[in-house]
Amino acid sequence: MSELQKKKSTEKRKRTVGPLLILLAACFWGSMGIFVRGLTDAFGFSPIQIVTIRLTAAAAIFCLLLLVKDRSGFRIALRDLPLFFGLAFGSVLLFTVCYFSAITMMPLSAAAILLYTSPIWIMLMSVLFFHEKLSGRKLLALALAFAGCVLVSGVSGEGITLTGLLFGLGSGIGYGLYSILGTVALRRYSPYTVTAYTFLFASVGACLICRPADMIAKFARADYTPQAVLLCCLTPIVTAVIPFLLYTLGLRTVEASRAGILATLEPVVATVIGVLCFSETPTLRAGLGILLVLSAVVLLNWRAQLSAPADTDPANGCPEPPSGCEEGRSED
Repeated sequence: MSELQKKKSTEKRKRTVGPLLILLAACFWGSMGIFVRGLTDAFGFSPIQIVTIRLTAAAAIFCLLLLVKDRSGFRIALRDLPLFFGLAFGSVLLFTVCYFSAITMMPLSAAAILLYTSPIWIMLMSVLFFHEKLSGRKLLALALAFAGCVLVSGVSGEGITLTGLLFGLGSGIGYGLYSILGTVALRRYSPYTVTAYTFLFASVGACLICRPADMIAKFARADYTPQAVLLCCLTPIVTAVIPFLLYTLGLRTVEASRAGILATLEPVVATVIGVLCFSETPTLRAGLGILLVLSAVVLLNWRAQLSAPADTDPANGCPEPPSGCEEGRSED
């Protein structure tokens, strides 16, 4: 096999694996309800306190991974600190705080739908900052995915206030910002560096707003059953470390706007888990919504390998760097 053929084969694999990583990340995020409900029942934690546990433990694991994988990855340029602050506070922490605030102010279904306006924001920001082209297929996939999320979650205008609406939209924007800022960060740093610093900074912010004294008191009086301990250990791994690492790796070869639409598989997975684990009753409307989301995923990936030239990086439309450059770091 010639060098050119090997290169084309490698590029084809990248464009196939990238979307699969995004979809797998969405599946792990979709399982979050199991852990949130379990920790609430076991310890009585508030949603923000669960987020703090998730972010802090995940930060420690990501830093350990970076230490094992590449110690030099801890070196970042001072001029890139605003980028990592944006990922940590403007994306991960913002979307989490806004989303959990929204669900206390409006029906859960409405909050979920506002969260999943994220592909719209991603697409708009991708056009603005990355000059991505809005193809008819992308727009159709976006419409199908959003309609599917509406049907899966269900929606009612009752109980929605302006404050709740703003928090809900803020969650969607913050969720979308990870794709945008993450794409920029991956041009300069490895996925391990990006996730480690993002979660490290986000965990510091979460610790400041979680009412730490109350959280420590709940830990002190908790009944440490094996199930509760297992939930504490698995929550950051299953709902943060694995999915965020998969998603970040996927962003290296998948356009931000496309990744946002693929991630709408999450509420579909959450619905299926609700039926299987919590005996929630499936509805015809939810089934139709699942079909629409899956249709969007299929449409977006149908012959997708023909949509990008072999010598370009689909994540940013620029010529792909030589092997190893994608994990390079900016000089101090």
